[in-house]
Amino acid sequence: MIADEASMAHMMAAAQRGDREMYRVLLGEVQLWLARYFRKRVPPAQLDDLVQEVMMAVHAKRATWDPTRAFYPWLAAIARYRWVDHLRKVYRSAEDGLGDHDAAEDSEEEAVMARMSLERLFVHLPDRQVEVIELVKIEGLSIAEAAERTGQSESLVKVNIHRGLKKLSALVEKAE
Repeated sequence: MIADEASMAHMMAAAQRGDREMYRVLLGEVQLWLARYFRKRVPPAQLDDLVQEVMMAVHAKRATWDPTRAFYPWLAAIARYRWVDHLRKVYRSAEDGLGDHDAAEDSEEEAVMARMSLERLFVHLPDRQVEVIELVKIEGLSIAEAAERTGQSESLVKVNIHRGLKKLSALVEKAE
């Protein structure tokens, strides 16, 4: 069973004060929570790597957690950003591997699963938001390049990305 908010906050505060045992227990709970969080978001073959990647990020960013704030939203934000990075990496590696037939076959299923996950979420967003999120966050275009390609102003591109990611975050949180 995964610990409640108060327990996690207590453990993190103790870990920030240097309590190694509390930190070990906290990381065990974080690992359980992350596995549950990602189970429906990524293919099983990618789950352990993504959980470990987020745990390393939690370790690196542990000093940024504010004890006056809730722990789980902080953890969820890190997980969400790493998940988006992971999807971007899978999507790009599938594109890069198109020249190598064997590599393309191996990564094709992962890329399809990642794309299906994104498509299920994108259904809930306006087309203009989806378009700029794909261009900037997945394809790696600059805000200026996305604005030029879509005919939106740079400010509108930024607003659409912000609103779209905010709605995606809410959808992901609701799905838990």
